[in-house]
Amino acid sequence: MSKMKDHMRIHDLKDEGFSISAIARKCGVSRNTVYTYLDMDWDQAMEWVETLKTRTRKLDRYQDYILRWLREHPDLSASQISDWLEEKHAFKEAGDSTIRTYIKEWREIYHIPKTVTYRSFEALEELPQGQQMQNDRQ
Repeated sequence: MSKMKDHMRIHDLKDEGFSISAIARKCGVSRNTVYTYLDMDWDQAMEWVETLKTRTRKLDRYQDYILRWLREHPDLSASQISDWLEEKHAFKEAGDSTIRTYIKEWREIYHIPKTVTYRSFEALEELPQGQQMQNDRQ
């Protein structure tokens, strides 16, 4: 749902007499978000939405690296990309959910589907204690 549709729906539900908690549940947002939207009139909401279109995000300066990693390794998870950003660029400014959302958005924009690789394994016969060893190498 777009921000302006959210704004209109929240105001409509409030006008219909719904409580803040009920509005939050119906719209799938937090109560704080409902309060924020209710505090804005139409013009303020329009201004706010316009600022969202032009603002830069913390991960924008790493976009080229992220896209290159995704193209080379489409099976990478957002957690792995987060680790690489921290290791290679000392980036610790964003949380995991922010990175996950950013990665998902760029996968959709550049049509880079996440490929899933399955590990092959098989059950082994249990040996007596002290006679079994594990090897993780492939």
